[in-house]
Amino acid sequence: MATAIYLEHYLDSIENLPCELQRNFTLMRDLDNRTEEKKGEIDKLAEEYIANVKNLASEQRVEHLQKIQNAYSKCKEFSDDKVQLAMQTYEMVDKHIRRLDADLARFENELKEKLEVSYDSTDGRGLKKNDVRGLREKRGSRGRGRKGSDEDSPRKKKMKNSPDLSDALLPMQPSDVLDMPVDPNEPTYCLCHQVSYGEMIGCDNPDCPIEWFHFACVDLATKPKGKWFCPRCTQDRKKK
Repeated sequence: MATAIYLEHYLDSIENLPCELQRNFTLMRDLDNRTEEKKGEIDKLAEEYIANVKNLASEQRVEHLQKIQNAYSKCKEFSDDKVQLAMQTYEMVDKHIRRLDADLARFENELKEKLEVSYDSTDGRGLKKNDVRGLREKRGSRGRGRKGSDEDSPRKKKMKNSPDLSDALLPMQPSDVLDMPVDPNEPTYCLCHQVSYGEMIGCDNPDCPIEWFHFACVDLATKPKGKWFCPRCTQDRKKK
């Protein structure tokens, strides 16, 4: 949910960016064309001056050289405008990159704080044994065949060969999760579409397409009492 909010705000902020970039690039292309035209004009004036310099009076020479100088000044003006426009375009893109970096840092800190609260509430363990038993019983009560066994939990699927489940479920920091390499064959869960880590809770809707959710992603600090439905299933239930 928090990820969706950050993403929505960021997409809103860059909504006009493509149009602004296209406008700046069009202006730079126009400045390039005008500069090339001036360079052609300078070459033509220079050729005329060289060809007729012997036949020109002093005043005519000065006048001709002044035209060449003015053309050079105009060409330099176009080039300076293009440089300023390029710098403006760079700053425009860099501003959005800095905002994205800041949003990512804030999101990671918020996720870390939520996970720390969640771990503190369970004595620093990813899941208590009672929680694991509760998840197993809940999944078994749905009568969904293969999803009702005690190996249905995404964490147990990965850790079923581990000698100690509680040791295998030591808390992970958000940065560890985001930085660790992802196995393309490893299943993903939750609204964030990430692999299983930390505390997770199963949706009580037997038809839930996602099934398992990280506590932090659904704003949970502790396991709720009774049945729990994910945000999507909750909305679907309200519509009925």
